[in-house]
Amino acid sequence: MFRLALTPPRLALSVSNMSTVAEIWSAIQELSPQERCELEALLHPFEDDDWDRQTKADAAAGKFDEMRRQAEAEHAAGKTVPLDDILDEP
Repeated sequence: MFRLALTPPRLALSVSNMSTVAEIWSAIQELSPQERCELEALLHPFEDDDWDRQTKADAAAGKFDEMRRQAEAEHAAGKTVPLDDILDEP
């Protein structure tokens, strides 16, 4: 019997009686959105690469603080557009 359980043990996918990819796929379709995210994280763990580590270090050092202040000021002044408006453009 194959049993996949994530920590915390919220997701348990029992595939003991599943012999085909189609059966496993069907069982995955029945998972909640949270359980699917947990499964995705288990199957494709995210590891920081050099870019991520450098970005985190820069953020911790305050290198993005001025850009954040500028963005917040522009937003407060009404100079921004909702992202949905941009994404809905053809």
